[in-house]
Amino acid sequence: MEHAKAAVRAFVEHPFHLVKNLFRHRKTRYRGLAKNAHQLHALFALANVVIAARRRAAA
Repeated sequence: MEHAKAAVRAFVEHPFHLVKNLFRHRKTRYRGLAKNAHQLHALFALANVVIAARRRAAA
């Protein structure tokens, strides 16, 4: 059971790792909730693009 949970957790945490380390998004300044939400949506969309490109390059 713990192995299954760990597999899901690792899959979900990978985009967060990319956003924090590759895009250097460590701290969020108060710009307004809408701006912060839009910035995070854009960063996670870019993280999905990076993940897809890496999978395509590996194949």
